[in-house]
This record gives sequence, structure tokens and C-alpha cells, in this order.
Amino acid sequence: MAFHREKFKTLIHYICWKVQNPLALGATKLNKVLWYSDLLAFLNFGHAVAGAKFIKREFGPVPPAVIPLLDELQSDGSIAIRETNYRGKPKRDFFALREPDLNAFSQKEIALVDDVIVAVCMKHTAKSISDLTHNDAWEMAEIGEEMPLFTAFSARKAEIDEDDVVWADSQIAELPVV
Repeated sequence: MAFHREKFKTLIHYICWKVQNPLALGATKLNKVLWYSDLLAFLNFGHAVAGAKFIKREFGPVPPAVIPLLDELQSDGSIAIRETNYRGKPKRDFFALREPDLNAFSQKEIALVDDVIVAVCMKHTAKSISDLTHNDAWEMAEIGEEMPLFTAFSARKAEIDEDDVVWADSQIAELPVV
């Protein structure tokens, strides 16, 4: 899966632009929107939105590219970042200073990202959304280890049904006799 750096940078910019309330988007939630956007696009469309690499961190999957891209977005005047405290803990607030160019995205990708933004930023706290990412795939990885998107399949429960057995029998029947 190829990483589309500029598309990922624009995705970060778009999330900051879309979530205008700084209380609704800090670094933890930004990372979760990025994770779930790529993950759900992979599961639903067969490809990630931007193909970022994610690694296991204490509070869930994090894309290492996010910090340098946030710095670039701040340097080029696309966003502003403010360091604050929220309930006694450090928090980063993100403010988009101009609208992002979304030409690199399909309508279905933007619709998916919009749904993820609502789910992560409007229906969860940073802690509750972090807890959701602590699934079987997260548990199997070591801190700092890559969490490829296909690991999401390990979190899905599957039952073998009669159709699966028929398919497997047909595949076995087609094997050459040795």
C-alpha cells in the first residue's frame, strides 16, 4: 500500500478545518480520525485514504508522519497550533486558517472521513476513543511496532458456514493428484 504524503497532509488539514471547535479535536482525537479513516476506507473500499503507516503507542495507533506534517501545515500558514492544558493535562488545539484543497479525494472518501470525524470528535472523549483502539490487533503489537491496516481483520469474529465448507471442498477437488 503506497503512502500518499501530500494527500495525508491535506487530510490532516481537512480534519483541522472541519472540526472548528478546539475542545473537540486534540492530538489524540486527530490520530484516531486518521487511523479510522484509513482503516475504514481499507475495509470498505479496498484501499486506504492516504496509506499512512501507523505504529502502536500507549493511547492507540499513531502515524509517525503526523508531527512533521503538522509542522509543515503550521509553517505554510494552513493551520495554527496552540499548546494548552485541559483538566490538568497538556493538549494541542488545531485551527485551520484556510480551506484545504480536496481535489485529491473522492466524494466517498470525504463522506467517510466526515462520518469518522462525527463519531470520534462529537461522540467520544479522547479516553473513550483511545479505549476503542485497544483491540486484539493493538494488544498483539509491541509499543513502537507497525500496525498494518490488515490487522483489523484480527478483531473481526468469523464463523465458518456451509458455503465456506462447499468452497473449500471445491478448491481441494481441483488440486492435482500427486
